[in-house]
Amino acid sequence: MTSSPNGPPRRSWLRASLPNLLSASRLALAPFVVRGILSGRLRQAFVLLMAAGLTDVLDGVLARWLQAASRLGAYLDPVADKVLLSATYLALGLSGLLPWWLVATVFARDILILAGALAVWLLKQRRDFPPSVWGKLCTFIQTLTGATVLLARAWPETGLEVCTPLLLWLTAAATLWSGLDYARRAVRQAR
Repeated sequence: MTSSPNGPPRRSWLRASLPNLLSASRLALAPFVVRGILSGRLRQAFVLLMAAGLTDVLDGVLARWLQAASRLGAYLDPVADKVLLSATYLALGLSGLLPWWLVATVFARDILILAGALAVWLLKQRRDFPPSVWGKLCTFIQTLTGATVLLARAWPETGLEVCTPLLLWLTAAATLWSGLDYARRAVRQAR
């Protein structure tokens, strides 16, 4: 920390920005994950998706540990998650690795959340719409499913292909449930 002549010590720029840089790196990795999937380089796509997932874990941990939570981070983190997951699911759908009904379910939930947040903002001028436990769980399950599909196809000898039908239905259920939870919260906040 550096001292400020007019007040308490200030955090260094890097320390304050590190969580946001990790979120931004997740955004930057999304096109490379998509390119790996669409070009059939599934091992590369899997490794990049795992690296992006690690940044998701680390940015939150570091923000709390370094006391570097910021308004930018509160927006950047969920945007990075949505861009990465939406792009990954779209690429998996285009490559035939995921059924379109699941891709549509994931996109419908995200559109519902955006519409709900916009409605709350327009009606109540509230900008904060924090993630719920169900939303975080849904993001985890969606990431797990995408990673498992990639892993099962990239390394068929793992035998993980047998798990994918169960994960598809689990993802659909978690996506629908968290979408309904967000809709309920939006209605409650809009009142």
